Amino acid sequence: MGGSWKLHGLTKEEYDKIVNFLKREPTEVELGILGALWSEHCSYKSSKKLLKKLPSSAEWVVQGPGENAGVVEIDDKVWIAFKIESHNHPSFIEPFHGAATGVGGIIRDILSMGARPVALADSLRFADPREVLSKSLLKGVVAGISFYGNSVGIPTVAGETVFEECYKTNPLVNAFCLGIMPAGRIYKARATRADQILILIGSATGRDGIQGAVMASEELGDNAEEKKPTVQIGDPFFGKKLIEAVLEVVEKNLVIGIQDLGAAGLAGAVSEIASKSKLGAEIYLEKVPLREKDMTPYEILLSESQERMLLVIEDENLKSVEEIATKYHLSCAVVGKTIERNRLRVLYREKPVADLPVSLIVEEAPIYTRPVEEPSYLEKLNSFDQESLPMPDLSEALRKILSSPNISSKSWIYSQYDYQVGTNTVIKPGGDAAVIRLKWVVKPEVKTEKAVAISSEGNGRMVLLNPYEGGKYVVAEACRNVACVGAKPLAITDCLNFGNPERPDIMWQLTKTIEGMAKACDILSVPVVSGNVSLYNETVEGEHLRNIYPTPVVVCVGVLEDIRRCVNIYYRGTADLLLIGDISRASNVGGSEYLKVIHGKVAGNVPKVNLQKEKKLIEALTELIKKDMILSAHDISMGGLLVNVLESLFPTKLGAELEIYSDERADFFLFAEMPTRVVISVDPSKSEEIRDFLEERDLEWMYIGKVVPQRVFKVSYNGRDLLEENLENLKEVWEKSLEEIL
Repeated sequence: MGGSWKLHGLTKEEYDKIVNFLKREPTEVELGILGALWSEHCSYKSSKKLLKKLPSSAEWVVQGPGENAGVVEIDDKVWIAFKIESHNHPSFIEPFHGAATGVGGIIRDILSMGARPVALADSLRFADPREVLSKSLLKGVVAGISFYGNSVGIPTVAGETVFEECYKTNPLVNAFCLGIMPAGRIYKARATRADQILILIGSATGRDGIQGAVMASEELGDNAEEKKPTVQIGDPFFGKKLIEAVLEVVEKNLVIGIQDLGAAGLAGAVSEIASKSKLGAEIYLEKVPLREKDMTPYEILLSESQERMLLVIEDENLKSVEEIATKYHLSCAVVGKTIERNRLRVLYREKPVADLPVSLIVEEAPIYTRPVEEPSYLEKLNSFDQESLPMPDLSEALRKILSSPNISSKSWIYSQYDYQVGTNTVIKPGGDAAVIRLKWVVKPEVKTEKAVAISSEGNGRMVLLNPYEGGKYVVAEACRNVACVGAKPLAITDCLNFGNPERPDIMWQLTKTIEGMAKACDILSVPVVSGNVSLYNETVEGEHLRNIYPTPVVVCVGVLEDIRRCVNIYYRGTADLLLIGDISRASNVGGSEYLKVIHGKVAGNVPKVNLQKEKKLIEALTELIKKDMILSAHDISMGGLLVNVLESLFPTKLGAELEIYSDERADFFLFAEMPTRVVISVDPSKSEEIRDFLEERDLEWMYIGKVVPQRVFKVSYNGRDLLEENLENLKEVWEKSLEEIL
C-alpha cells in the first residue's frame, strides 16, 4: 500500500510483520486499527518489559495493572478505584480541549470499573509562565480542567504545578481520578460467552480524535498545529449523564462488562474486550449513532469522540438498558456482538471492511528491548561541588525563592476548581495531601468512617540528575505526604513521562527510574496498581531537539482509619517545632530550587533516600497523628526548611522564632530539599514524650524553635541572629508572584 503504513505510525518492519501474518496486504481500515493498537500509547511496546519490575500485589489489592483502573480494599464494605493518565500532546496542540478531555477520559476509566468517580487531581508542567506561549498553555489547560471537573460535579482536590524550560513545547498534563464502590462489586472489560451484544451508549460519534493514539505516540514538530483534528472535544454535561446512566445499569445488574471508548475509539474498545474474553467480535458500523454526515467506515471505527462507553449485555436486558439511556437523553445502539472465532470482523452495510485476528491486534503487537546508554551529561552535573558556591544574602535569597513560580502560591490555579463540590473534601488543595471522606456509595448501609488521602508528586529535576535515586525520591515523597495528614499509604498509580525511547539515553533514564521506583515501592509496601506511560515528549525545532526532564508522576493514595484524626500543614497555635526523621547527615542542595534560582544551576546529585528510615518515619507519623499527639506536620520538599515553616505560617495569624544549631553552612541546611524530613508542631507539654517515641524507633529529632502568637519571623543560627523578616511582606511575595505574572 505504498507508504500508507507511515501515516499510521508503523515502521516498515512492523508493516512487513503484518503482511507476513495475514499473507496479504491489509486494507486501509485494517491499517488504521493496527496503527492505533500497535502505537506506543496503546501497546506499551517500549516499556512493557520494564513495567513488570514494579510490584503490583498486596493483600489489600483487588485489581492491579491491566484493567482500566486499579482497585484496593478500604474495608469489608468499601473499595476504591483510581488511576492517572496523560494528555500531554493534545494539551499542547489544543490546551483547553486537550486538558478537558484528559479529565473526561480518566473519569470514564474509573466508571468502567463500576465505581462512582468522587475526586480528581492533576499534575502539570509548563515552561516559565512569563513567556507568552507558556502563559497561554497554562491558562488554557487550567480552564479546560476546571470547565470539565466543575461541570461534571467532581472536585479537583489535589495536584501540583511545576515550571521548567524543558516543558516549553511539551507541557505535561496528567489527570487522576478516584472512585468508590461497594466491596465485592467490580466490572472489567469482559464478555463471558459468544453472542452477547455490544452496546454503544453516550454521545454520538463525530470526526474528532481520529488517529489520536498515533499522534500521542510521536514526537511533535513544526506541524503541531496541523494535528488539531486529532484532539477530541469533550462535553462534561453529557459526561455527567453518562456517569449516572452507567451506574444505574450497574446497580440494576444489567451489564456483564464495561469498556471506556478512549484511544482508537470503537476499534480499541472492542479489541480489548475480545482479547481479554478470549473471544472474537463483529462490529456493524452503520448502526453507530453519528453527529456528522458522510463519515467513512475508517472514521466511524477510529473516532475518539468523547463521552462514549461500550457495554456487554445479554439480549434480554437490551430494553432495560435502552430505557435508561432514553431517561438520560443518551444515544444507545447495538453495534456488535461477541463471536466464537478469534477475529475482529468490521462490517459496513453488510460488507466487510476489516477482518483481522484479535491476536494480531493485541498479542502480536511488537515488544521492544531498546538499547540503553548512560547519558554523557551526568558526569559533569554530578561532579558539581556545592562548597564552591558563594554565600548569598539570605534575606534576599529567601524572597527570590518565595517569588519563584515553583514555590509561590498556586491558589490562582486551584481556586478555579470547585474542590468542595459533593461536600466530601476534608483537607483542600494547598497542603501535603488532600483528604476526602467516603460517603455511602449505593445504599446508606454501604459506608465507612474511614477517609482517603491523595498526594501527587513528580520531581523531574531530581530524576534528571540521577534517575535511580530520583525514582526512589519521588515515590518516598508521595508516600510521606500522605503520612503527614495521618494516612497509611496503600498504593500508587504512576504516569511515566519521558522522551523518545528510541534514543538510548532516554531508554536508560526510563529503565533506571523504574528500577528506583520499584525499590522504593517494595520497601515502603506500596504496590503500583495502575498507570500510564507517555513517551515521545520531545519536539524537533529545525535542527534543535527539545527534550523534557524524565518526569515520573506518582499519586499515592492512603487510608485514614478515623476521619476525625487528621492534621494539616498549618500551625494551630503556639507550639514547639521539631524537625524529625533522617537529619544527622549533611544537607545536599543538589537539584534544589535554591541552587537554580539563586545560583542559576541545575546540578549536583540527588539526596539519597534511606528507605528503611523513610518507612519508620511514615509509620511514626501515622501513629502520632492517630494518638492526637501532634498539631501539624509538613514534609521538607521544594524550597527547603524555611519555605516549609513559612507555608505553615502564611494562612494563620501566628509567627515563628527559629533557633537552629548545626555544623552546616546555613544556606545548605535552610534550603536543601532533603528527603525523610518532616517539621511537626507539638504541644510543649508533649515534646519530651514525642522525643522518646521517636528515639525508640531509631528516628532523629531536632528542636528548631517555636510558634509564637506575635506575627514575627526570626531565625537564629548557632546562637547568632540570622534573619528577622516582616512576615506580611513575605506572605505578599509568596501569594502574588505567580498571580501577577498571569
